[in-house]
Amino acid sequence: MASAVARARYLRIAPRKMRLVADLIRGKKVEEARSVLEYTVKAAAPLIAKVLEAAVANAEHTATERHERIDSDEMVVRKITVDGGPMHRGYLYQPRGRATRIRKRSSHVELWISDEE
Repeated sequence: MASAVARARYLRIAPRKMRLVADLIRGKKVEEARSVLEYTVKAAAPLIAKVLEAAVANAEHTATERHERIDSDEMVVRKITVDGGPMHRGYLYQPRGRATRIRKRSSHVELWISDEE
């Protein structure tokens, strides 16, 4: 049973926005997940597509090391998690001498793919 993991950390997009796209591909085959991400009009779609391609490359590399043959398009996105990363905090200056805090959020993505069994 072939499986692989790929991680992307410190992505400069809010986790809440990333989870919307991650929910679209959870449990789908890699080929179907690629096409969903290609036609999704969200800023997070290309970032998650890059993580998916890294996971596929990791699986293929592991298979060649073990002298196995796998069909990466038939693998399934078993698990995808999007966690919050560190926040960059800044200030936006307001009238009458006040300032409001701006929180620019970041994300950590972890994606697992494996054979269908």
